[in-house]
Amino acid sequence: MTAREDTPTRAALDAALLCSRVIFTSPAAVRHAVRLRMLAPDAQNARMRHTFALGETTHAALRRAGISKVLVAQHATSEGLLALPEFASISGAQIGVVTAPGGRGLLASRLRERGATLAVAEVYARTPARLNATHARHLLEARGHGAVCVTSAEALRNVLGALPDAARTALLGCRAVVSSPRLEAIARESGFQTVIRADAPTPRSLLNALCAHASPQGFR
Repeated sequence: MTAREDTPTRAALDAALLCSRVIFTSPAAVRHAVRLRMLAPDAQNARMRHTFALGETTHAALRRAGISKVLVAQHATSEGLLALPEFASISGAQIGVVTAPGGRGLLASRLRERGATLAVAEVYARTPARLNATHARHLLEARGHGAVCVTSAEALRNVLGALPDAARTALLGCRAVVSSPRLEAIARESGFQTVIRADAPTPRSLLNALCAHASPQGFR
């Protein structure tokens, strides 16, 4: 990923932080926002009254940044966040979204459909995976005896697109551990034969799902 630290990005972040509701969509969004502006409550962003995190890992990043009062959806998805009562009646509300370009765009479109005005700050950009011959060799040596955790459709497509044919086939022979029904469908469409669904996109949930799937003898 690449940081965006130009003047327009700083201005967009300032506008987002002044909204009555501010949503951070990922831990990376928090990290890059911190590089641009101090997020802990002060005179500059005292109006940041309600802060929302898309998932527990984003929540943890906000806590490290000094924001202690954060609302988190039970399910770490855009749908889960939109189901919070704070977004039930938002006609005329100003909502800041600190994020990156790309993704489904579901959150922004649904908020606008409900009558909100958005101040979107794209503080970083996702970049394609930088894979080399070493990554391909490790996949070939694994011969399908492994697992890959998938929490982003865009990241999965980037990785599959960056691998040579043989290494891509080897990766698709591994188990895919996904964090949502949507990603489960995408993983199967991409060619994974074994797809395991976790409850959330956190490392703990992904690992727990993988361990629950494994036999007592381990992977074969």
